[in-house]
Amino acid sequence: MTSKWKCPKCESTKFDTDTIATTGSGWSKIFDMQNRKFTAVICKNCTYTEFYRGSTSTLGNVFDLFT
Repeated sequence: MTSKWKCPKCESTKFDTDTIATTGSGWSKIFDMQNRKFTAVICKNCTYTEFYRGSTSTLGNVFDLFT
């Protein structure tokens, strides 16, 4: 994430980032496989949040199935 990010709501340039994992639909939902990863960019001023899709690995998905 670039340091040039600006909040579209309050125009603050201060932010935090975090990563979340979610399930999709179908079999991944039934087996609770969190095969969709996102990076969240959170404005420190107003808490506006944007999500950006990340990539997942096959090994990570297999490991998630068995845990």
